[in-house]
Amino acid sequence: MEATTKIKKSVLIRQRKEQEKAQQGGSSVAKLQNCPTSPRKMRLVVDLIRGMNVEKAIYTLKFLNKEAAIRVEKLLLSAIKNWEAKNEGKRVEDSNLYVKEVSVGGGRQLKRLRPAPQGRGYRIRKRSNHVHLIVDSKNDNN
Repeated sequence: MEATTKIKKSVLIRQRKEQEKAQQGGSSVAKLQNCPTSPRKMRLVVDLIRGMNVEKAIYTLKFLNKEAAIRVEKLLLSAIKNWEAKNEGKRVEDSNLYVKEVSVGGGRQLKRLRPAPQGRGYRIRKRSNHVHLIVDSKNDNN
């Protein structure tokens, strides 16, 4: 009789994710956590670069007059560096990189009280967000 070993579900999930990463190959991810800007303001900037060529997106962010654009530009440059580290020997200019996915989610909120008339307090919610950016190449020869 052969002894069968039962593999934990978490191990199977981890192995499946590793296989997907190996197959994916071309794309790279960068995340920005707990950015102290409201998600609504960040989405205004992020919606401009979604699906755009990387070089054009960098120029757009560089000349955009919003504070969130500075943070997204740094995140985009980080994603490009991650792509370069993952795909050694390939040039960014030749690979035709573009912003595949960008999503903004709400982070944690700092709750404060501001004094108000007649002994009351107004609640202030200082919002933050999480940005998830994926860069990929349009060339099929990954």
